[in-house]
Amino acid sequence: MDIGVFQITPDSKNDPAAIAQRAEALGFESYWAADHIITPVESVDCYPGTNPGDPQPAYLPYIPDPLMMLARASAVTSTIKLGTAVCLVAERSPLLLAKQIATLDEVSGGRFVFGVGGGWDRVECAILGGDFDHRWTQIRESVAVMKGLWTVDGFAHHGRYYDFPAVRCFPRPTRTPYPPILLGSFPSERTFKRVVDYADGWLPIVFTPEDLRTHVDQIKRYADQKGRDYSEIDISVFGAMTQWRTRESVEALGKAGANRVVIWLLASDTKGALEELEALARELL
Repeated sequence: MDIGVFQITPDSKNDPAAIAQRAEALGFESYWAADHIITPVESVDCYPGTNPGDPQPAYLPYIPDPLMMLARASAVTSTIKLGTAVCLVAERSPLLLAKQIATLDEVSGGRFVFGVGGGWDRVECAILGGDFDHRWTQIRESVAVMKGLWTVDGFAHHGRYYDFPAVRCFPRPTRTPYPPILLGSFPSERTFKRVVDYADGWLPIVFTPEDLRTHVDQIKRYADQKGRDYSEIDISVFGAMTQWRTRESVEALGKAGANRVVIWLLASDTKGALEELEALARELL
């Protein structure tokens, strides 16, 4: 099974170039970055996994732009895949995002993996132009727009959220027909249907391998109903904080149906993250 690593704040103090380069040398398959464009000072929504009234994680306002950080990582690497975990698509223009992703995929030689998420903060989403209550409907349309821009010369779209005449958008992604799209969303009937209907895979947080096995079986059933080949669907488990940091736990995920697991690097500085990478490689690779 493939093993990737994730940084919540890859920046000048925790250099994504140094971390991705060393991760590649050690044999990690992928490197992932988070996304929050802004953090509202006043928000009534709870961060996932916390209780009402709990403070939001201190790192939230300091998350840099993931595509720029992945571009930095791409310049010093050649084989490691580069992913978003996850990009908040409803909060970004699909025309601009299509251009940025295609550029990153082209300059990296087709290494980008597009992890897509809906976010959890209503205020943040609204400020950035998202329809929070229907964000997954908006995301679906946004993804359709990007697929069109990546594959059609002179693509027009007239939809609920985006409306524009025929345009050209270059460069094209190196990956054909476009980078794999993984939906980062908690398990639900709607999630499984979305994955089968318009994505290339699922990027969930799960709590046990047994939970994953159950969810994989549900996705297989939907794939059968839709006539889709399940073997084409990528199951990549995202490790929250201290999850999946032992060989035994990772092997259990593989047996439950995961193709990849992404490990959260906890260190907040380059030196600490490099040391953490070495320890994880000894345990997992």
